[in-house]
Amino acid sequence: MADKLNAVKGMNDILPGGVPRKDKLPDSAIWRWFERTVDSVLARHGYQHLLTPIVEPTALFVRGIGEATDIVEKEMYSWRDAMNGDALTLRPEITAGIVRAMVEHNALYNGPLRVWSIGPVFRHERPQKGRYRQFYQLDVEALGFAGPDVDAELILMARCLLEELGLKVGEHVRLELNSLGQPAERAEHRAALVAYFERHADQLDEDAKRRLHSNPLRILDTKNPAMQALVEAAPKLAEHLGEASRAHLAAVCAVLDAAGLPYRINPRLVRGLDYYNLTVFEWVTDQLGAQGTVCGGGRYDGLFEQLGGKPTPAIGFGLGMERLLLLLQEIGVPVPDASPDAYAVLPDAAALPQALVALDALRRAGVAVQMHAAGQGGAGSLKSQFKKADASGARFALVFGGDELAQGVVTVKPLRDAAAAQVQRPLADVAGWAHELRNA
Repeated sequence: MADKLNAVKGMNDILPGGVPRKDKLPDSAIWRWFERTVDSVLARHGYQHLLTPIVEPTALFVRGIGEATDIVEKEMYSWRDAMNGDALTLRPEITAGIVRAMVEHNALYNGPLRVWSIGPVFRHERPQKGRYRQFYQLDVEALGFAGPDVDAELILMARCLLEELGLKVGEHVRLELNSLGQPAERAEHRAALVAYFERHADQLDEDAKRRLHSNPLRILDTKNPAMQALVEAAPKLAEHLGEASRAHLAAVCAVLDAAGLPYRINPRLVRGLDYYNLTVFEWVTDQLGAQGTVCGGGRYDGLFEQLGGKPTPAIGFGLGMERLLLLLQEIGVPVPDASPDAYAVLPDAAALPQALVALDALRRAGVAVQMHAAGQGGAGSLKSQFKKADASGARFALVFGGDELAQGVVTVKPLRDAAAAQVQRPLADVAGWAHELRNA
């Protein structure tokens, strides 16, 4: 017997409900419910769906994300194409690929676009709770919009999505906000940071020393407890913001205040990617330990130009699906039932032709029906079939017995209401009673 092959560590299978597994990852029914909710919320806000390749040129992320970021330095899956020597990378995030697609296809020729995408991204890091080497990300982008009104709209849309998924703002998640200003303001702040940390070099850990001259802003995001007091006393970016940057943030806050959305200005919120400017934000939770960020994003007005396009304002956010679903699981948010409406019981295999015709009509009328099939151990006894019908979660059993078929009817037996009586319905008019199964 050949050796058993397992999935790569940190890359997980998303299995149907009821399939036993060792971990607590959500099943595919919950996954699909999440995607349907996303689709509904974003469509109501005028966002259109798009897909970009999983493999992109390595240069896209080096130029777009930043050469001195952890993602580019440590986490990317990169290689040389054996055919032509091209440097390729499994995408570690989606935004840069979307911007590349917009530039390549001149997609904003007719005006700004609101777009979204869901797909796998890859980062070579140590797998842990809520953090995997392959994970799925929802990516939402408003492209070509410069005003703070769209920043606020995007944040309010994120609130709408989180609430429709069952989270309560203030109880399960909270909003943190900051401004990174414009490049010249960040350069001034960067110089002040470097000078400050150089004066306290003896208190820096190895990671901070490595970042001191390449990406000092990231030192502010350190999780090292020994450096918290040092970081807290570091020069604040807000002290270097000009009037226009301050006004932009104030306009965003004014809308959020009017909408009754509480938030906290967090001057240490810098995000992990180099392309951000002005508004940055994160939705965070205390329910997942160290993995507190559920959703994060911000404005990146310079990225189009960095990737060869015309200067184009833009803002967006990313949401990790596994982490979000884990949060729902942790706090016990109920998700919609994915059980079928009905389960077809066939006491005799001779009933199969008539039963399949009736089931086909029911399904075409919008009823979800699961049929007891030969692969489940032949026809099976009535007792075993009803046991499987009950385990399926269906609300009704459809019994295609010999007596019923001789009369041209099927018995509809309620499975979730012991007080309800079973009834018989005509096979010749399936469409006439299908709604009873759908709407019960």
